[in-house]
Amino acid sequence: MSQQKCIVIFALVCCFAVLVALIFSAVDIVGEDEDGLTEDNCQKKCRVTLVENIPEGLVYSENATSHLSLYQGWMNLLNMAEKSVDIVSSSWDLCSKNFTQSFQSERQGQYLCEKLKELKSRNIEIKLMSDVQHNTSEVLQDLKRNGVEVQYLNMTAYTEGRLHASFWVVDRKHIYIGSASLDKQSLGQMKELGVILYNCSCLVLDLQRIFALYSSLRFKDNVPQSWSRRLYGLFGKETELELQLNETEVKVFVSNSPKLFCPTDRVLDVDAIYSVIDDAQRFVYIAVMDYLPLVVNKNTIRYWPDIDGKIREALVLRKIKVRLLISCWKDTHPLTFNFVSSLKAICIELPSCSLEAKFFAPKEQKNMSFPKINRNKYMVTDRAAYIGNFDWVGDDFTHNAGAGLVIRETDGWNNRNDTSIIEQLKAVFERDWYSNHARSLLSNKIPDCLKQKLYRSAPNKTANGIADGKDHFTVQ
Repeated sequence: MSQQKCIVIFALVCCFAVLVALIFSAVDIVGEDEDGLTEDNCQKKCRVTLVENIPEGLVYSENATSHLSLYQGWMNLLNMAEKSVDIVSSSWDLCSKNFTQSFQSERQGQYLCEKLKELKSRNIEIKLMSDVQHNTSEVLQDLKRNGVEVQYLNMTAYTEGRLHASFWVVDRKHIYIGSASLDKQSLGQMKELGVILYNCSCLVLDLQRIFALYSSLRFKDNVPQSWSRRLYGLFGKETELELQLNETEVKVFVSNSPKLFCPTDRVLDVDAIYSVIDDAQRFVYIAVMDYLPLVVNKNTIRYWPDIDGKIREALVLRKIKVRLLISCWKDTHPLTFNFVSSLKAICIELPSCSLEAKFFAPKEQKNMSFPKINRNKYMVTDRAAYIGNFDWVGDDFTHNAGAGLVIRETDGWNNRNDTSIIEQLKAVFERDWYSNHARSLLSNKIPDCLKQKLYRSAPNKTANGIADGKDHFTVQ
C-alpha cells in the first residue's frame, strides 16, 4: 500500500513540475532578456537617420541627396555601446588580416572587427547570430577566440533556407536594420541602404524578441509547436507602436519571415508589405536588387503571386502610380524581364494606370573585378515605408529568415519637413531613378545584362523521338 502511495505522490509531483513549466513558458519573462523594459517605461522619442554605402566611382550630381555612410553609422553605434551589442548578419567576410591600403572597404572592415574586440575587452556583452558555422569562418573563429559569443542557427534543419536577416541592437536602445551584411562587399562595391534609430527602446523591445527567437532555436532540431509568450510580437498592423521620429509622429512595427518563425501577433513580411501598398494613396516606389515572383524547389518552379498580384491590384483597381527600380547584373534571372514586362503590359490603353520600370546598372569601370550593384531593399509611398532584408523573390520570403520595419507617418504628406524619414527615402529613390545609372526598360528590348544569359535550348526528345514542345531556359 505504501508503495502505491509513493507512486501516486511521484506522479503528482511530476504533473506539478510539468504544470509549472507550462505556466512559465506561457508568460512573459521580463528580466535578463529585456532588462526590465516594458511598454510603460520604454523610450518613444527617437532619432532616426538613413545610412548608405555608395561605392567608390559611383558618382551623382553635385547637389544630389546624400546621407551618413554605412561604415560611419555602424561605427557610431559601436562607439555608443556601454552594455551590449547583438548583431544578426547573413555574411561574415568583414576582417582582412592582409588588407590592401588601396581598398577602403577592407580597412573599414578591419576597423569594425578591431572595435568589436575592443568592446569585448571592456566586458561589453557581444552576441553574433549567423547560419555560418564559426569553424568554417576565419572571422567568426577570430572573434570567438577574443571572447565574443557566436551563435549558430541551423536554417537547413527548419526550412532549407538561409538566414538573410540583417539588424543590430545596441544597449537595448539603438537599432540598425537594412540591406547590408557584415561583409567587405557591403562596404565596397555594393550600394546599400539601411536605417538607424537612436534611443528607441520601445521598438527594441519588439525587435529583440526576433533575436531571442533565433537564439532559442540554436539548441533545437525543429521549430516548436508553440512558442513562449516572451517571443510573441508586441506590435503589428492593428496594434502599431506610436513614436516620435525626429519630432514627427509615426506608427511603426517590425515584421518577420518565414511563416514558420512567426509566433502569435508577429506580422509576416509579406503582410507588412501588403499593409504599406494598401495604405498608399498616390504612389508606390520599390527599390530592390532582384524581382522574381517564383519559388524554385528542387525540381519544380511555381509562380508566387503574393507581391506581384498586390502590385497589379494597386495598378488596376486603385490607380496607384508604381515605379520599380531593380538591379541589372550578371546574376539577374532571365525571367525577370518577362515579369516586369508583364506588369508594364497591364497599363497599355488603361487610363490612369502607370507602371514604370528601370534597371540600375552602372557602367563597369576598367580594372574593377566586381560590378557595382544596387542592393537596396525598401519601398516608399506617399504615406509609409518598408525597409527589409529581402529581395522581392519568392524563395526569400518562403524559405529564408529576415526582418522588416514599417514606418507610417500620421501627419500627412503635405505637412512634412526635411527631417521626415519618408521624404528622405523618397529623395533617395528619386536620386537613383533620375541618375544616369538607371536605364528605362523598353518594350521588346532585352536589357544588356540579360542578353548573354537568356537563350532557348533545344527541345527535349521523348522516347519516340518527338519533341515535347516545352521551352527550356538555362541560367548560366
